[in-house]
Amino acid sequence: MDQPKIERMLRLMMMLTANNRYTIEELSDKLQTSPRTIYRYIDTFKEAGFVVSKQGNHFRLDKKSRYFKDISQLVHFTEEEAYILNSAIESIDPTNVIKQNLKAKLASVYDFRMLAECVVKGENARNVNSIIEAIEEKRQIVLKDYTSAHSKKVSDRLVEPLSFTTNYIQVWAYEVSSGKNKLFKVSRIGSVEILEKPWEFENEHKEGLMDLFRINSFEQIPIKLKLGLRAASLLVEEYPLGEKFLTPLQNDPSHFILDTWVCGYEGVGRFILGLLDDIEILEGDGLKEFLKERMQMARF
Repeated sequence: MDQPKIERMLRLMMMLTANNRYTIEELSDKLQTSPRTIYRYIDTFKEAGFVVSKQGNHFRLDKKSRYFKDISQLVHFTEEEAYILNSAIESIDPTNVIKQNLKAKLASVYDFRMLAECVVKGENARNVNSIIEAIEEKRQIVLKDYTSAHSKKVSDRLVEPLSFTTNYIQVWAYEVSSGKNKLFKVSRIGSVEILEKPWEFENEHKEGLMDLFRINSFEQIPIKLKLGLRAASLLVEEYPLGEKFLTPLQNDPSHFILDTWVCGYEGVGRFILGLLDDIEILEGDGLKEFLKERMQMARF
């Protein structure tokens, strides 16, 4: 392939991943080549594994393309991290060209809904890499010598891994023996054996949810709290995503309503117990019962 052609294809790739959307005619005009050649280049991208989306007459390289996924695995953000980053960028003066450049570049590279990656070391790193490989190849694995948090028993678990939670701390997987999607903590896995057997139960795969207190499950339990200024400030400080669900009281700016859902009571319960004098539970009978039980278990 000659150098001018490579350069045109690279320029076309940049244009198809920019925030602007172009028609075939606009692309051919900017690259000073024929529409037929543009179509040929796009077909080449498709053959290479890229997903090309079309909206009306405008074309774009979709972020679903596997190469975008590979790149984003290097650095990506949780929803909470994305919220903080976006808030920081939005605080810049709107007339500042750097602000617009930052937003355009981040939007073209990252999917803010993706899970965060951290540096994993030692045996955990080997296990994580094995699970990633199994997910990509859609193969079953055996979690060898897995220690259950509930029964404290050590056993092998045959699963079909789906995805990781934040920082690769846990992995969502479909457990074959129970027929349920469960969370398995990476630190409790002795080793990982990748089987030749492909996924058999993909239709049953289901990832859970994560609430603003970073608790995972399949539940969405509605809660409504009244927070004082101190509790509201600490909430945003410790759980930045909470700001999205906070509403100041119209007649009392020193108090806020937190109207959201949780995946379980552990996270929000710990937060409330540390601020009992500054939080009122407006809705959530189950949460009240949970806190009563925890208070009865407390040792003074």
